[in-house]
Amino acid sequence: MAHLERKLGLWAAVSIVIGSVIGSSIFMKPATMAAQLSSPLMLLAVWVVAGIVSLFGGMINAEVGSKIPDTGGQYVYFSHMYGNFFAYLFGWSSFVVIDTASISAIAFVFAQYFEYFVHLPRFSYAIEHAVPVVIPYIGRFYLLENIGVKGLAVLLIILFSWINVRSLKAGGAVQVFFSVVKVIALLFLIGVIFFSGKGNILNLTTASKGFDRSFWHQLTAFIAATTGALAAYDGWNNLGFISGEIKDPQKNIPRGLIIGLLCCISLYVLTTEAYLYMLPVDAMKHSSLVATDALKMVCIGGTGLVAILVLISTAGGTNSNILPCARVIFAMSAEKNFFAFAGKVNPKYHTPSNALWFQAAWATILVLIGSFDMLMDMFVFITWIFYGFAAYGIFVLRKKMPDVKTSYKLKGYPYLPIIFIAFSTLYVVITLYNDISEYAAGRSHIIVSVFGLVLAGLGIPLYWYFRKKALS
Repeated sequence: MAHLERKLGLWAAVSIVIGSVIGSSIFMKPATMAAQLSSPLMLLAVWVVAGIVSLFGGMINAEVGSKIPDTGGQYVYFSHMYGNFFAYLFGWSSFVVIDTASISAIAFVFAQYFEYFVHLPRFSYAIEHAVPVVIPYIGRFYLLENIGVKGLAVLLIILFSWINVRSLKAGGAVQVFFSVVKVIALLFLIGVIFFSGKGNILNLTTASKGFDRSFWHQLTAFIAATTGALAAYDGWNNLGFISGEIKDPQKNIPRGLIIGLLCCISLYVLTTEAYLYMLPVDAMKHSSLVATDALKMVCIGGTGLVAILVLISTAGGTNSNILPCARVIFAMSAEKNFFAFAGKVNPKYHTPSNALWFQAAWATILVLIGSFDMLMDMFVFITWIFYGFAAYGIFVLRKKMPDVKTSYKLKGYPYLPIIFIAFSTLYVVITLYNDISEYAAGRSHIIVSVFGLVLAGLGIPLYWYFRKKALS
């Protein structure tokens, strides 16, 4: 009988973490965060704090993953923590919102930056907005809008899905390649800027002239900017989805998570400091393409170089999400909690090919109905709901599985999980409040967080359908 094989080593695990986390955000988010904070020191603090919180999450996941080294990641973890129903809700949410929206958002940015080199076709404004899809109290979506960019994003998703269908080792090799090139590219950008000598070291500590030092403003600005940083760090949990295909998982899962996240924290901090070295915080917060604006002050052709860096980063990010995320659908289907065909292993390639193609199909639909911002905001919001439950689950597992040996045990227990739970709760509550407030005030046409909750909630009747079908 065909089965999944353990072929991925430590450096493949590290590359999946780095590739999943580092996407397009580091080329776009710092300017928005600078506008919210108006202080380079606060900006540095946000990256560090968000990185530490994400590292806490990775450390929590490392203990859980070493206890339960099975393919399916948090879907399998949740089944041990809270039972089949909650695990199914996570699995369904991963398929319908979290993983596929992440894949779609990153592929969308790849296609947008590809336009720097090749103009992609699009319909006229009248055609694009002729037939909107309207969902009451959620918003309206334009499927024909920016069709050239959407089409290229879909092609990228199909290409990497095909590679991962054909070979796990090929998918892993592609991931290692893109992760290595991505890290080299960021280090090159950092080095070129710092060694140019054209910046000002005082930019790293000088705040805006109108910097508001009141406690409440500092707190709200810090929280707002931190949500953007958390989005940039998201993806560290993807490694658990392919635990069943990693060699020596009890050692390589925790090592891969911790090494990968420490690399990401270092790169984010250094890259942001490089931007600040060239651009005062007042200039940075008004920059639409902060990486381009920083690099073009150093060398001719900086704009094109940044576009290439983003293409490399987003191509790798797309593949790194396609590779592990289909394993959630596979695990659900194998347990008869999803469509049976998605739980079959390809007898020739020994990969979950049906799950990969099913994932690609839904990701295509999300590309057509969404934009980068909508997709990114939606998947991050739903993700952090489950992150909070995952952190609480470590308390549950230590009671349920006290005798299971593990190569990694969380240091700082129980304080680190408590801090993580409090942080995730704050993020979810504030995001939901802000989205509803923006919609009520007429400043937004889509309640992104509510749309995500609706999609996730559709899994409830499906769970009972599959359970009834399995018992019949």
